[in-house]
Amino acid sequence: MAAAKRYFSLLAAAVLAGCAVGPDYVRPDAAMPDRFIGQSAIEQRGATQTADLAQWWTGFGDPQLARYVALALEQNLDLAAAQARVTQSRASLRYATAGLLPSGSVTAAAAYNHQSLKTPLGRLLNEVPDYDRNGEYYEANFVASWEIDVFGGVRRAREAAQAEYQASQAGVSAARLAVAAQTADTYVAIRGLQSRLAIAQQQVQTSQRLADIVKLQFDKGLAAELQMKQAEGAVAQFAANVPVLETSLEAAMNALDVLLGAQPGTHRAELEAEAPIPAAPGLAAAGSPAELLRRRPDLIVAERRLAASNARVGVAVSEYFPKVSLAALVGSATTTAGTWFGNGASQAQGIFGLRWRLFDFGRVDAEIAAAKGANAEALAAYRLAVLRASQDVEDAFSAWNKREAQEKILAGGEAALSRARDASLAAYQGGTVSLIEVLNADSSLLQTRDVRAQAQVESASAAIASFRALGGGWSAPDAAAVAQLSR
Repeated sequence: MAAAKRYFSLLAAAVLAGCAVGPDYVRPDAAMPDRFIGQSAIEQRGATQTADLAQWWTGFGDPQLARYVALALEQNLDLAAAQARVTQSRASLRYATAGLLPSGSVTAAAAYNHQSLKTPLGRLLNEVPDYDRNGEYYEANFVASWEIDVFGGVRRAREAAQAEYQASQAGVSAARLAVAAQTADTYVAIRGLQSRLAIAQQQVQTSQRLADIVKLQFDKGLAAELQMKQAEGAVAQFAANVPVLETSLEAAMNALDVLLGAQPGTHRAELEAEAPIPAAPGLAAAGSPAELLRRRPDLIVAERRLAASNARVGVAVSEYFPKVSLAALVGSATTTAGTWFGNGASQAQGIFGLRWRLFDFGRVDAEIAAAKGANAEALAAYRLAVLRASQDVEDAFSAWNKREAQEKILAGGEAALSRARDASLAAYQGGTVSLIEVLNADSSLLQTRDVRAQAQVESASAAIASFRALGGGWSAPDAAAVAQLSR
């Protein structure tokens, strides 16, 4: 009895209020700090040029990198798939919107019947005087129906479809960010591998020259066999690195082609000429952590899916209440073709429909509980996405700062070893040291250059990760558009 009173109270309240049942969506607040931990160090890097966050790839000063990113944003197949999902969501939104409007259809039929006399029915009818075993039937109708959305269930379904459509739109932007970052990262990796491959080939040449000298000394009895074998082993060690780097380089070039929506090998000829590793530009202003909520499209996706799940709670609650519908039929029906549109053949019908799951509230309760559970899950997913977005920025800033510091240290070490190599060469030319010492200095210098090249790649990759983590790569919606998302 108490449950019945509760349901009828809800019904009365909904009718009087004339609004959609279920909770109205309110965008959740997210507590964010004023600045990122590593933001000050990033903004004070003192780079020669800074990047516009919306098109950060142009700030690297590498026209080929910028061209490849632009090409990927036009031709990448992941983006094509994301855009196709937007088309599907738009269709779902139109379908949900159509549910608020009346629907109509036109039906027509013409039939001819010749009754068999060998069936029980035929034999019975044949005994009727003046029975005609041939029959005709003609009918044409216009039918209209409308489910009146008294309690807002259809409106809540449209609200959910609209939020999903907005999520799919933001999903395209998120895919664009990912494609731009992957393309730039792959290009930087290619240039780094080319640089390392050139260094490795120089290492092989240097170690081979050293091995040849030691072998000559061994043949003359001036060096031990152990020294000769060690020199030969060093040659093999450096030579073994070459095919590994070549394999990685070919794989990176193939990956870049796929990102550009092309067959592997399409752009290999353009990339064969070695070019410097792109240096990361500066970042004038990273913005506040709170700006991530409007600048990162993946957070907009999570927030819109939360709004959709909230609307589906209203759809489930609406099942507590009756569904009211109106239907009408206007048409003509006759058994004679000549009188199809005569006055006597006209027909009309009006229907008032009522569907109420009055004795099914147990299932409705379960449906509402499931919808609320999905909403709670979406809320947790949104909050977790916000936390992980902040983590992405902090991790990328930290890696950028540390890798850049590492690269500067290695640059100093390379300069010192270069001077040491020049000094040993001058001493060799003066006859005070052997060629072995010069070659050893060359080897140490090349090893440091290889490590520095790796650090340069890691620094540029960390910068790319920072731009992506900040939501760079698209034009974020303005405050009015963000506010509209919560309605």
